Amino acid sequence: MIYLDNAATSWPKPDAVGEAMVACIKNYGANPGRSGHRLAMQAGEKIYECRENLARLFGIGDPLRIAFTANATEAINLAVKGLLAAGDHVLISSMEHNAVVRPLKKLESRGVELSIVKADPGGRVDLKDIEKSIKPNTRLLIVTHASNVTGTVNDVQSIGSLARAHKIIFMVDAAQTAGKYPVDVELMNIDLLAFPGHKGLLGPQGTGGLYVREGLTLDTLKEGGTGSVSESLEQPDFLPDRYESGTLNTPGIAGLNEGVKYILDTGIDNIRQHEKQLEEQMLKGLGQIPGVKAYGSNNPELGVISITIDGRDCNEVGNELDDKYGIAVRGGLHCAFLAHETMGTQNTGTVRFSIGPFNTTGDIEQAITAVKTIAGA
Repeated sequence: MIYLDNAATSWPKPDAVGEAMVACIKNYGANPGRSGHRLAMQAGEKIYECRENLARLFGIGDPLRIAFTANATEAINLAVKGLLAAGDHVLISSMEHNAVVRPLKKLESRGVELSIVKADPGGRVDLKDIEKSIKPNTRLLIVTHASNVTGTVNDVQSIGSLARAHKIIFMVDAAQTAGKYPVDVELMNIDLLAFPGHKGLLGPQGTGGLYVREGLTLDTLKEGGTGSVSESLEQPDFLPDRYESGTLNTPGIAGLNEGVKYILDTGIDNIRQHEKQLEEQMLKGLGQIPGVKAYGSNNPELGVISITIDGRDCNEVGNELDDKYGIAVRGGLHCAFLAHETMGTQNTGTVRFSIGPFNTTGDIEQAITAVKTIAGA
């Protein structure tokens, strides 16, 4: 199998990820923060180690400002539903994933005002267009760091500076960049950072998190046992306990920790350079095939390439790549209808190839050859 669906979930994982999960279950699979015995303490220490490594990766000063969630979608829901109230105005780009759009549409029905800033066809949002859309009641600006359809990377540092100048809370959806592209919450003026564990961070599914800037308090999405201040019937008001009710996914977080350690040891720049070279190879090869159109900036940025083939249904192409050539991709609308509407592919969808750190030049060459055959070139 040639796996080119890393924008959905990265695969394979570093060996240490699975080994750490098994070791957790076998050797110290107790409840973290709920007991004082050695196994519970070991579980708690592993979770804190993962917080520390994530903080190193994202330039976060206090690891306790990171709340673990089941995925980026839960993190986004916690952020927007914990922050926005009737009468608030929120700005998003037209490249946002449904993980951002759908919770906001729910809040819109409850009196939150939503505006969508149109990105260019390549998927990049313009700073001037954002500024023109700001209103006196604008409370939150959400921008995807990189599109899951085109891989186009937004200049979140400049966008963050704009938000800071207008005293607007700035949230970044780092679903596609966490672990693959530099993220620094201080440098980029990020107040809220949502990230999944199972994509670029190379961890297992069922993991993710939300960074919350110091001084910013969100209402809770859920309440319950936290292992702390059990004598109080009220939810704790300190992080991360305020947002982490219920037993955490300790085996998953142990695996995520190893994924993050792999990235820190290998280096973001090295991972990015490897994927950039493969993306250059693929864009060059696809560009020579008649009837194939690539979308986005057409500049190597994040290892995500979306194409259409004249006269071919994108889902059928995806199935054929799998059935005949053993190549895993994703066809369709990628849970991002607004992005496809921006690109003009809302009626057709695209075939998405997404490169990971363990892909090779041979993988890319075989994928190019397969597309060429399918296109009848």
